Amino acid sequence: MPAVLVALLALVPLGFVVGYAFSIGWDQAYRLVVRPRVAELLVNTTRLTVAGVLLSAAIGTAAAWLVERTNLPGRRLWNALLVAPLAVPAFVSSYGWVSLTARVEGFAGAVLIVTLAYYPLVYLPVAAALRGLDPGLEETAASLGLGPWRTFARVVLPQLRPALFGGSLLVSLHLLAEFGALQLLRFPTFTTAIYDQYRSSFNGPAANMLAGVLVACCAVLLAAEQRWRGTARLSRLGSGTARRGEPLALGRWSAPAQLGLLAVAVLALGVPLGSLGYWLATGSSTAFPVTDLESATVTSLGLGAVAAVVTVMAALPLAWLAVRRRRPVTVLLERATYVSNALPAIVVALALVTVSIHFVRPIYQTSILLVVAYTVMFLPRAVVSGRAALAQAAPVLEDVAHALGQGPLATFRRVTLPLIAPGLGAGAALVFLAVATELTATLLLAPIGTQTLATQFWSASSALAYGAAAPYAALMVLVSLPATYLLTREARRSSPA
Repeated sequence: MPAVLVALLALVPLGFVVGYAFSIGWDQAYRLVVRPRVAELLVNTTRLTVAGVLLSAAIGTAAAWLVERTNLPGRRLWNALLVAPLAVPAFVSSYGWVSLTARVEGFAGAVLIVTLAYYPLVYLPVAAALRGLDPGLEETAASLGLGPWRTFARVVLPQLRPALFGGSLLVSLHLLAEFGALQLLRFPTFTTAIYDQYRSSFNGPAANMLAGVLVACCAVLLAAEQRWRGTARLSRLGSGTARRGEPLALGRWSAPAQLGLLAVAVLALGVPLGSLGYWLATGSSTAFPVTDLESATVTSLGLGAVAAVVTVMAALPLAWLAVRRRRPVTVLLERATYVSNALPAIVVALALVTVSIHFVRPIYQTSILLVVAYTVMFLPRAVVSGRAALAQAAPVLEDVAHALGQGPLATFRRVTLPLIAPGLGAGAALVFLAVATELTATLLLAPIGTQTLATQFWSASSALAYGAAAPYAALMVLVSLPATYLLTREARRSSPA
């Protein structure tokens, strides 16, 4: 029942879009969808998503393999640098690039910046999966005459499929719903068009039909991920061989590998952070209003912490059903949580405003409704993390606990929870990072007078006051660092220097 309730809540924005489509009639809906502008937006959104996902998957997987399976010098440092872009919101990264040069505007710049912002969503689960693999499997393959590349393709890669496709799914859903970065880069997609329709002409029908096309794109992505991820069970009892696998010697490829990782780190971190430093030091509009900065920081931290806890709790029953009781209905419940993640935040916000006004008016214009919006939007981050953790927790341990007389709650508390705690922590950190830097829904749903770092940054940057925006951007990066540290801590413990 908790899983059903969470899935129904996650489907509220979809119900809003579908209900609106029925209310305007089939003929008008068809005319609004079959337009040259919609075709142009579909092409832009599709090629951005495909390019961004492929590049994120390639960078994330290659970087994870270098850090976890080779003798790359300074692997702990590289791991921290590769995860750190999560602390820099995509729209802050775009601000850093655009404020320095307009050449990044358009498709090529959009692909570059969103890839640098979101590849850690692939790197993290793939690196975790590589750490959990039994090196004995690869050693057995090598003893049977398979070379390194064939061993990777036939033994390692199939075991990485859930992590790789789960991370890629998160990247693709973020790209479908991305607004701030693409608006700054002047690259039109469905999300920016929906925002423009509402802002310029309050054209609800046209905007909702564009959102309906996004829902269809999300359905295609979910079906593809479900098919390609496979259904093999990857959990095992024990820790496999009682030692770490022998790291692969890079030899003459060590220098090129380090240069490649350095290029990724410089582009993802060096340019936006360097731009922030430049505007903080030289911007004519730069100011440090201590009271406003303190208030926005406290609000962002509070909302992020509360939303992270609520979202992880909401995701847990869905993740458990998806792994332990995999049936068509449980798959449907899990898949339902991904739909709203592909919708622009403005659509999610308007749907919740409509529902709250008609059915639960007391929570309208309150922080409760804002936290509900965050939960609906970022639930997939927690579901994917929880599902991956449960997939590697052997269910036979729970069966043994039941055989020893432990009830379901006691078994979960004493056996399952300790095993999946790192995965739940990673999910909470990912949600916190998203909430602390969320923009559009916060602008629409935050109680009057509530200001966060993201909304204050957007207000200044939209007016081209780059210096005034820089302190808020810098604080967004700082408040995101603890969550980023949490995501890298487990890797540092399990990886040699």
